[in-house]
Amino acid sequence: MGKISDMLDVPARRPTAGSALTRLHQVLAADELSRDVALAGLGRWRIGGPADLVVTPRSTESLAAALRVIAETGVPHVVIGDGSNLLFDDEGFRGVVVRVGRAFGGFAAKPDGHVEAGAGLWVPSFVRQVIEAGLAGATHAIGIPGTLGGLVTMNGGSQRRGIGENVLSVDVVKRDGTRRRIDRTELRYSYRASALQDAGAIVVAARFRFEPGDRHALRREAIGILAARRAKFPRVRANCGSVFVSDPKLYSLIGPPGLAIERAGLKGFAIGDAQISPDHANFIVNNGQARSADVLALIGLARERVRALTGIAMDAEVRHLAPDGVMRPAHEVAAVPRFIQPPGQEHRP
Repeated sequence: MGKISDMLDVPARRPTAGSALTRLHQVLAADELSRDVALAGLGRWRIGGPADLVVTPRSTESLAAALRVIAETGVPHVVIGDGSNLLFDDEGFRGVVVRVGRAFGGFAAKPDGHVEAGAGLWVPSFVRQVIEAGLAGATHAIGIPGTLGGLVTMNGGSQRRGIGENVLSVDVVKRDGTRRRIDRTELRYSYRASALQDAGAIVVAARFRFEPGDRHALRREAIGILAARRAKFPRVRANCGSVFVSDPKLYSLIGPPGLAIERAGLKGFAIGDAQISPDHANFIVNNGQARSADVLALIGLARERVRALTGIAMDAEVRHLAPDGVMRPAHEVAAVPRFIQPPGQEHRP
């Protein structure tokens, strides 16, 4: 005779992080596993409740072993790097966070322009090392916060360029713990996107090809880019970088997202301790005690106001992690706060 739950068609209970804890202890070193970790300390927005477990593997072998346990137990999990493009929820995450950190930070360059680097390498450090090797092509990314794995996955860059231009192949660990090398032909790079985003795999290293360049000229270019970023981007208050993706139609009509948000009258507008930056309107800053709900409300409001102004709905490049482990672009979660009106606009019920 079947279980009562089967007869009543009651869904089976979802595995919890606790169900994987003992087995993770068996395959990881003590300092690779932490319990009840505040997500606010893992993201650049400094927002988020507790995560049940955080795994910070020190090697590809540890990463693969942890992923095998997670796959076998079915516990909800998410993989992050520096957390620079993520909004963690106020309620935290009931699962396992796998953090690819500085242990994956190797770098090697050859005179012929070939470079191999680890996914945990800080992007500005990666760019500086490419420059010091006398190679050109990475300088545009000098001011981007985050780790190389995220840059490669998102085809990150600046000045309308992306690192995918130089990627030859990527080493990944799949969700079942197996490893694979993916050539650029399979990566399908486009503007701020790649096949890696939906591949169900974790980038651990990548290989690149850069052209020879003048080291001194490249240094000067990098200094100029950093100076320009310091002049217009917020530096002191916590933020995740650009919130909305630049859309070619919006760009041709009015300009980049920051300018569109400014034209919509929202530059400097705040909800709670979250504020559309008075320095650059495509940034949302945490003035101290901002909540994820505050940030989502600002994202929803900015998207609605720009759509009313231009007819174009901006998409967020920031991704929101829900307590149940669902991760999606933040604009898909954002709700427009109908009770809040920007200064200078009359209230409409």
